[in-house]
Amino acid sequence: MRTGDGFSLAVQVSGRDDGPVLLLLSGQANSHGWWTGLREAFEDRFRVVTFDWRGTGGSRGPVEEWTTPWFADDAAAVLRGFPTPAAVYGTSMGGRVAQHLAANHPGLVDRLVLACTSPGGEHAHERTPEVRRRLAAGRAGTLRELFYTDAWDGHSHLFGDPTMSAEESRAHLRASNRHDAWDVLPLIQVPTLVLHGTDDLMVPSANAPLLTGRIPGAVMHLHEGGRHGFFDEFAGDVVPVIDDFLLG
Repeated sequence: MRTGDGFSLAVQVSGRDDGPVLLLLSGQANSHGWWTGLREAFEDRFRVVTFDWRGTGGSRGPVEEWTTPWFADDAAAVLRGFPTPAAVYGTSMGGRVAQHLAANHPGLVDRLVLACTSPGGEHAHERTPEVRRRLAAGRAGTLRELFYTDAWDGHSHLFGDPTMSAEESRAHLRASNRHDAWDVLPLIQVPTLVLHGTDDLMVPSANAPLLTGRIPGAVMHLHEGGRHGFFDEFAGDVVPVIDDFLLG
């Protein structure tokens, strides 16, 4: 599909044609591949929709100073192609985008799930300098250690889109780092579930109560021992919580 400014976004649809729409929003510098092995858990109940962020997967074009509100406008353009309002489940940067989507396009969203994410800005709890150094060093295994517990032995689709250029990756990093939804969070007027792993060092779990307190009526669920990829490693525990919230 094409956005208002003419950018072509790759959109993927699976699940029940007659089911309620569930839009899944992936993390920074990742395509819809982020949801490989995860979207399937929702397909028997929902019409599951994903799309590739600008600069990832099949969504390629000019690289600009993208922002999370800009990505939220893209998500809104995607949703307008389906029956709305829809449920939205955003993880990491996708959760940041989802905040602006629900606040700025209220008629498109009826339920919101925010996982391992942050309000951004001066109120947010940022990763420590040590974690930043580990990421900057690019040491093999760093992402695995930050996303998963030592007990995990699976294959991950969460470590970034390898087809991205350095310019595209930097643009995503800037968009995520500059995110600040603090002032618009009270505008979110739909039921909201905030999920986080208690041992997340990428986006500290202290951000979860900030979001919960700032979004009217939001509820919080913490997964004990989960790291940044808790929603993947512990999907068997997390998906039922999301189901109860979305379908309850």
